[in-house]
Amino acid sequence: MGIRAGIVGISGFGGGEALRLIAAHPAFDLVYAAGEGSAGSRLVDRYPGVPARLAGLVIEKWDPDTLPELDLLFASLPTGTSAEALARVPPQVKIVDLGGDHRHVEGWTYGLADVWPDRISGQSRIANPGCFPAATLTALAPLLSGGLIAPDRIVIDAKTGISGAGRGGADTRFGYAETNENLQPYGLLRHVHMPEMARTIEGLSGGSAAGLVFTPHLVPMTRGVLVTIYCRGQASTDQCLTAAREFYADRPFVRVTDRPPQTKWASGSNLAFVSYAADPERDLVIAMGVVDNLGKGAAGHAVQNANLICGLPETAGLDGAPVWP
Repeated sequence: MGIRAGIVGISGFGGGEALRLIAAHPAFDLVYAAGEGSAGSRLVDRYPGVPARLAGLVIEKWDPDTLPELDLLFASLPTGTSAEALARVPPQVKIVDLGGDHRHVEGWTYGLADVWPDRISGQSRIANPGCFPAATLTALAPLLSGGLIAPDRIVIDAKTGISGAGRGGADTRFGYAETNENLQPYGLLRHVHMPEMARTIEGLSGGSAAGLVFTPHLVPMTRGVLVTIYCRGQASTDQCLTAAREFYADRPFVRVTDRPPQTKWASGSNLAFVSYAADPERDLVIAMGVVDNLGKGAAGHAVQNANLICGLPETAGLDGAPVWP
C-alpha cells in the first residue's frame, strides 16, 4: 500500500482532474472520495473511464469527522466553504487545498511550487495558488526577484477557458449558448485573485503592488489561461528571457520560450510557458504566461505540491505530455 489519498469535491472539474492524475500516480492510492450531489454513487457512475481498480469506490458525503485513515487529502471545494471543515481534519493528515480559503493564511504555506519549492517541502498544510496567479506569478517571478520591473502599477490582461468557473455553478454565463462565439470580461477591479497576486508580488519584490490592475476575460474554450502583463522597466527582451531561464534552470515544469506562448501548448499538463517582450525606450516590459487552468492552475499544481510535502520526486505522476491538438 502506498500513500493513502483522498479527494473532497470529486465531482467538480478540479476534483475530476485530481482523480485523473492520482489514478496514474506511482505512489498515491486513492482510498476516499467525497462529494455532495454525487454522494452514494460509485466512481464509475460519475467517471465511466475510471481504472477498474477504482470503479467500485463509493463517493461519500463530505464529513471531516468521519474520515478513514488517510495520509493525504486533496480539497477541491468552492472558495468560502472549506476553512471550517478542514480545520477539523486530524493534524497528521497532510492537506492540499485547491480552493481559496487558505492562501496567505497563517498556518498554511502558499504553494507556488515552481518558485518556492523549499518552502513547501515537509509542510502539512498547503494552499494551492489559483489559476490566474499560477500563470501570472510564474511569468513575473524572475523579473520581480531580479529587480527588472517595478512592482507597482502592473496591468494584467487575462483570458480563461470556461472550466475555470467550475462545474457546479448555475450561472447562465457559463452555458454553451452564452459562451460560444463570445468574449466577456468579468470580476472587474474586485476579482478574488487580486489580493493573492498583490501579496505575492510584494513578497517577490520587497516593494508595493499599489496600482495593480487585473481584468480576466471568459473565452469560448474549455481549458487554458493566457495572461499578458504590462509592467514598467528598462530591461531588454533578451535580459528578461535570460533572467527567466536562469531563475527556472532546474525547475521541471516551466518552459521559457522566445515566441509568445499559446494555451494549447499546456493543455492537459502541469507545464507553464512564459515569454517576454520589452521596449526599454518606452519603459515597457510585457510578460506572458500560459497554463492549463485545471493542470498547473489547479490539480496538477496540487499533485506537485503533494509530491513535495510527501518527500517524493516532484515530477511523480506529472510527466505526461500535453494533449495536442
